[in-house]
Amino acid sequence: MNKSESIAAISAAIAKAQNEVENASKNANNPHFKSKYADLAELLNTVRPVFSFHGLAILQMPSFDCGVASVETVLSHSSGEWISSICSAPVTKQDAQGVGSAITYLRRYSLAAMCGVAQEDDDANSAVGHQKPQTPKQPTTAQAKPTLTQERFDAACEKITNGTFSKVRLLSEFDLTTEQRNHANSL
Repeated sequence: MNKSESIAAISAAIAKAQNEVENASKNANNPHFKSKYADLAELLNTVRPVFSFHGLAILQMPSFDCGVASVETVLSHSSGEWISSICSAPVTKQDAQGVGSAITYLRRYSLAAMCGVAQEDDDANSAVGHQKPQTPKQPTTAQAKPTLTQERFDAACEKITNGTFSKVRLLSEFDLTTEQRNHANSL
């Protein structure tokens, strides 16, 4: 890990962001291992709004040298502080597709690790012999988002104003009326 001289402000911002960010949902299929995983776009869509709200930016810079793909992931803060880490892996198929796949894989795993987002690693668990226990599939039903009373909505808006609650969280986790949504967006 590399870092700026001070990481006090970025550490505080990461702590706040990690309190609000949710784990990414498994939206992609891995046909080789017959498993689901959160793809890179899902991770970015999950992390970026919350981290941005707290003044954090995510940068990922890929490179390739001598059969090894690398990605440096940098979390930077509006204060100018930053933290970075490099993740590397050998590329088994030495063509553009193989390099691109390795870089995407490295971006996904390093982003999840640096942002504290859990993702179940079905393919890696299978590779080391830890099979996920098979459970019978249960029918899924869409769960409705909870609604807020006007009193609780007003309290949440006050917390957004004083910086102790995320507008992103309010807008994504609760079923709001059009009027409430417009008010929250104006904060």
